[in-house]
Amino acid sequence: MRILATLLFSIALLAQPEVHPDRRVTFRIEAPRASQVSFFGDWMPVGKPAPMTKDAKGVWSVTLGPLAPGDYIYSFTVDGVTMPDPIHPRVKLRARTVASMVEVPAPSPAVWEARDVPHGSVDVNWQKSSVLGDTRWIWVYTPPGYEKSKAKYPVLYLFHGSNDIAGGWVLAGHANFILDNLIAEKKAVPMIVVMPFGHAVPFGSPREVQATNVAKFEEYILKDVMPMVNGKYRVATSRAKTAIARLSMGGGQSLAIGFKHVHKFSAIGAFSAGAPADLPLEGALAKKPLIWFACGKDDPVVKRNEDFAALLQSKGITHTYQTTEGNHTYAVWRRYLVEFAPLLFK
Repeated sequence: MRILATLLFSIALLAQPEVHPDRRVTFRIEAPRASQVSFFGDWMPVGKPAPMTKDAKGVWSVTLGPLAPGDYIYSFTVDGVTMPDPIHPRVKLRARTVASMVEVPAPSPAVWEARDVPHGSVDVNWQKSSVLGDTRWIWVYTPPGYEKSKAKYPVLYLFHGSNDIAGGWVLAGHANFILDNLIAEKKAVPMIVVMPFGHAVPFGSPREVQATNVAKFEEYILKDVMPMVNGKYRVATSRAKTAIARLSMGGGQSLAIGFKHVHKFSAIGAFSAGAPADLPLEGALAKKPLIWFACGKDDPVVKRNEDFAALLQSKGITHTYQTTEGNHTYAVWRRYLVEFAPLLFK
């Protein structure tokens, strides 16, 4: 019995990261034959992993923080091989590779966490793309009460970033809980949120192929995704009831599509995005969409965001731009969605 109890204790100890009361977190991985193990979390500077220390039983560990409440993505590198936590069940799927996730809880549930409010639903749709030729998934959030209502709802097209998947905004961004909570507090109007897979060309393709991604994705959205959504869901299809936003790579896509087709979108959002060159700005002057974008001050693309804000200012285009604390992470993007969603469809 003592051996069994010891084994169960060891499994429990390793089963997940240990979040301490002061919000420091201890990460562990059992690798007795490894000669070097390091740790990287998405809140850390890129290229600066933390070394881990091995104990007498071959368990490597590191304690970091304190961390602000939220979900964080992390991975281990064991003798040069980067991997997710091998026994922690929460994983972050990506277009290529996977990582793990840990939650540092807030004293009371944050706006991106599950609260005791009515919840919407998230559907996973499969569609053969007439533009791209493959079968792709599209995640769609419908607000609480959608199934019993006959009303038509406004729609936000919400895109993910590079090396992410269609479900990234749900699995890591908790967009569904954010909308549930904002709607329950009457801070946002009930809306449908459409989250397609953003890599129109395979992730990791040569640079010249990647350069075609935005144009192909634009065609995919306009010819496949929007018609499917309009046909399957009760969507208010007017410009006033349609918005577009995205983070990182997707922010550039939302800006490119939103500015080019400003007659279709009344609001354009971009979170930690690099603005594409040669955006057509004339339509924004005429149609005056709500333009909202933000970037963390430690984000590598913050200068590009500041330059884009200055460009809009010089052209007399009304917009909102914020530089906030934080880096290129979902911890930042969740906060941006919390601020952006209440501005829509008023």
